[in-house]
Amino acid sequence: MSDSDPKLRPQLALCLLLIRLGITSVFLMWTIDKFVNPEHAAAVFKKFYMVPSLSSSLAYGIGAIQLALVIAFALGAFRNITYPIILILHSISTFSSFKQYADPWTYPHLLFFAAIPMLAACFTLWLLRRYDDYSIDAMRSRGSAAATTTTPGDGTAG
Repeated sequence: MSDSDPKLRPQLALCLLLIRLGITSVFLMWTIDKFVNPEHAAAVFKKFYMVPSLSSSLAYGIGAIQLALVIAFALGAFRNITYPIILILHSISTFSSFKQYADPWTYPHLLFFAAIPMLAACFTLWLLRRYDDYSIDAMRSRGSAAATTTTPGDGTAG
């Protein structure tokens, strides 16, 4: 796709926004779970990440850091940092569940397969981040580009 294609760029940007919001919805629920049900978060960390014990205080701390990351990601802020971090976190989550993929017919293992297309979505969003025009970073870029093309005081483009 040409960067100057006026028809496809807005459609791609909308698709990337929807992907970002979809990923956000999952990560937000995982984040809220750390605050609402820290015991569940501890059980998840024990089963999938080999962390023997996770206190409620630590679950809240991880949740707070994750919430800041998820909000920045949702807004499309710091895309070169937040998008790969989300991709890495979801990769770890997806690959740590390898036992569930090997036994898909045991309840609720089939649900784990939803992680695979979400992982593809995370990778797609990271790969195409420069086309994610409905983001804070894109708005900042447009603002700084407009500021550099205008001559101060005369209101004309330079």
